[in-house]
Amino acid sequence: MQFPTVIPNIFDGIPESLPTEHFQTLITTHNVQIERIVSDGHATPVDSWYDQAWDEWVLLLSGSAGIVFETEEHERELKPGDYLLIPSGCRHRVAWTDPHERTVWLAVHIGHIRTDT
Repeated sequence: MQFPTVIPNIFDGIPESLPTEHFQTLITTHNVQIERIVSDGHATPVDSWYDQAWDEWVLLLSGSAGIVFETEEHERELKPGDYLLIPSGCRHRVAWTDPHERTVWLAVHIGHIRTDT
C-alpha cells in the first residue's frame, strides 16, 4: 500500500457557490462509504423524508443544523462536535442548516453504498 504524499483536509476544496448540497465520497469499501456533505442554508423539503436501507452515522464539523425524525415531535439541533446514529428505516429529514456559515458533515454509511452521489 502506498501512502498519499499530501494529507487531505476535510475543509479544503469546498465550492464557492452551493446552489444545492455538495456530496463528496471520501472513502468506499465493500460495506462502508464515508462522505463529506456541505450545506449552505439547505433543508429537506417539508413533505420529503430520507428512508435509508442502511445505518448512517453523522458528525457535524462546522455550522449547525436541525434534524427531524418522523417519530419525534421536536427537531434535534446539532452543533459542531455533535454526532448521531440514524438506524436503517428511520425516516428523517434536515429541517434547516445554518444560513450564515457552511455546515460541514461527515457521514458514514454502514451496510450499503450510495450510488446516487
